[in-house]
Parts: sequence; C-alpha cells; structure tokens
Amino acid sequence: MRLYRPVGLAELLLIYRSGMRCFPPRLPEQPIFYPVLNEPYARQISRDWNATSPEGAGYVTAFDVEDAHAALFEVQQVGARMHKELWVPAEALDAFNNHIQGRIRVTAADFGPGFVGHVPTAFSLRGKDARAQFEALRDIHGYNGMDFHGEVTANHEAVFLLFPYWEQVARGSGLQVMEAIRKVWSKSFPDIPLGRQAS
Repeated sequence: MRLYRPVGLAELLLIYRSGMRCFPPRLPEQPIFYPVLNEPYARQISRDWNATSPEGAGYVTAFDVEDAHAALFEVQQVGARMHKELWVPAEALDAFNNHIQGRIRVTAADFGPGFVGHVPTAFSLRGKDARAQFEALRDIHGYNGMDFHGEVTANHEAVFLLFPYWEQVARGSGLQVMEAIRKVWSKSFPDIPLGRQAS
C-alpha cells in the first residue's frame, strides 16, 4: 500500500537519521500516527499547515507498507472525499515501521517566507541559514573541490534537509553547484536519494 506522510523539518531529520527507514515515536500527546492515502491531501497539509508553522517547512514523504499489515488499521475520512487517513495507534508504530518496504522518499516540499532551515554547528556552514549555506557552498565550489566535498559530507544532515529548498531557489551558476552537490552525495551516500523523488 502506498501512503504519504506530510512532515516538518524536525520530523524529517529524525527520519533521515533512521536511514529513511522509519518514522519516529509519537509524543505523549500524539496517540495516533496518521499517514494519508493520497498525495494531493499530503500536499495540502504540507503547504497550508507545515509550511506556515514556525519551522516554515513542509515535506511530503511517500512510502510503501505491506498490504496485509496496512489492512490491520482503519481508514478514516476526516473531511472531503480525498481527506482519508490510515490511523495507526502510537503503540503500534514500531511494528508498522517494520513493515515499511524500501525507503521513505521525499516527493515534494513547501517553504514559508521566513524559512531558516537546519543550521549547522560546524565547519563553513556553521550558524548560516538555508540561503546563506547555499551561497557558502557556491563560493567553496568555486575555489576548492576538496573543501566542497568535505563541507557537503560533514554537514550532510543540513544538505539533505535543505536540498529541496535549494532546488526551488537555485538559478544560473547555482545550478552547477546543485549538480556538484548531487555528485558528491551519490558517491558518499549512495543509499539515500537526495532531493525530491517520484512518488
């Protein structure tokens, strides 16, 4: 069963840290994990809710769950016909994660005007917001390929989280930097796709 889960920046970081294999445990005030059944509904939540939150970022993830396991949970319609969710009790999330087939993928992203992004604490990207990180990478790419490679790999969490944003804002010479980031990524982290993927 193909499912979609709109997430914010902090949740996507936790998913990334799992190797794009599982969703993080629910908080005590979150008794239900509810992926949605279609991408338009996930996009609506990402755009209208996550991107307008203080984090200013919404990501749509897509993933596949074994049909037999997904059938154990109720589908709930929570609004219009497209607003369908699979309700997974928080205590069942570990088992649900174990039935995800392959990796969780980022298929779309939305960003608010105040988006800052994940701010690294080390190396040349330290303390910089999303836009300033891209400018720093462009400068490094222009003068030292080894330093560029080191920066991308050292700050891989920020690169992963911000790449969909950079895909939307990169222009001109920035497109060459994007391609260079992809090349470094494909060699250093071949198992985890970078940027938006087909659902």
